[in-house]
This record gives sequence, C-alpha cells and structure tokens, in this order.
Amino acid sequence: MLNVIYPPICGICGKINKNFLCIKCQKQLEKQSKFQVEQKISYYFQEHLYIFEYQGMIRKMLIDYKFQEKSYLYKTIVKFLLKNKKFFQNLESYNTIVPVPISRKRYKERGYNQSELIAKELAMELSKMRKVDSNFEIKYNNNCLFKTKNIIEQSKLNQEERQENIKGVYELCNEKELFEKSILLIDDIYTTGSTVNECSKILSRANPKKIGVLTIAKD
Repeated sequence: MLNVIYPPICGICGKINKNFLCIKCQKQLEKQSKFQVEQKISYYFQEHLYIFEYQGMIRKMLIDYKFQEKSYLYKTIVKFLLKNKKFFQNLESYNTIVPVPISRKRYKERGYNQSELIAKELAMELSKMRKVDSNFEIKYNNNCLFKTKNIIEQSKLNQEERQENIKGVYELCNEKELFEKSILLIDDIYTTGSTVNECSKILSRANPKKIGVLTIAKD
C-alpha cells in the first residue's frame, strides 16, 4: 500500500525506480565517486572512509537531503555505497554502527537525523547481505551516544571555532553495549573532522576494539 501511495523513486532524477537509483543516475554517481579509505593518526578514530568529494551534484544532493526535507535520499545513498564490493569489504571489519546524533531541538526542526537514517539502513542492508554467514553480526546502536546541547551549526564556523564549539556536547550512556566492539561512526559530511573526533573521543570511554568513521562526502 505504501509503495502505491509513495512509490520508490530514484533520489537523483525523481523517476520511479524500485531500487531508488536508476542506471543513468548510478553512472553519474560513479563518475563522481572516490571510495577512499584514509588511515588516521592523532585522532580518536583509526580510519576515515568516504564516498564522494563535497562538490557539484553531490553537494546539492546532500544539502537537499539535510535541509530540503528529502529524507528519502538515504536509500539512494546506501544502495549506491553497497554496489562497490571493495568498499563493502572494508565495512566487514565492523560489528556496530553508530550515527552521529543531533540535539532534540534540531531533530524537532528537521524531523529526522540524516546520519541516523543512513546508519540504520546500512546496518539492515549489511545484515541482509551477510545473513548466510552465521559468524557475522552487525548491529545498529543509537542508544549510547547522545547530543545534550544545541549549538551553532559547525558549517558556520572556522576550524578553531568548530573544535571549541563541539566540546562537551556529547554524552555516553549504556557503555557496556560498546565494550570491545568495532564501531563504525556515521556522519554525512567530513570537513575538519572536529565533530566525528569529539564523538569518537566519547565513544572511546567504552573501551571499544576500534573506531572508524564513514561519511558520504569529504569537504
């Protein structure tokens, strides 16, 4: 019934498509894609994985996704991500997916957390793809990391201001759920890394095995 009332569409061109991404637009995204994995030193996370550079049609897509109520784009993003087998293999070393949280005020204004939608869909799709392997288990967890303060948007600040602005705004709960887990932290855009590094700092208090960061784009 929902598919009749709200038929699945390609998130890029808007044409009806059951896979949320048509072949034509998939080829456009492939031309823009980078699928990079960067090792990190002197951070609270060990590696950064990203799909695109934050420019052109990707920048527009993410702005629409975040600010123009096009929440359905999370399905298009995840479908495209999982088409890259080599990149998928990098995700297999993680068993817990955690989204970067937003404040309650921001959630009420926007109606959704863009990182949460991607994280939840990714965990579900990864579980489907690996259900034949009884030794592999990946869980979505949004019950441990919380944003307790509403702050100035990071995009409006420079690097130094971002680092100060983000301090002390996240809280860790139910930390036993993350003990010795391999955590993949999900966010939409990586600019200076201040937000994901602060989140990783808080998550590290649970003594996880490792922390990696996955963003859709890098600015």
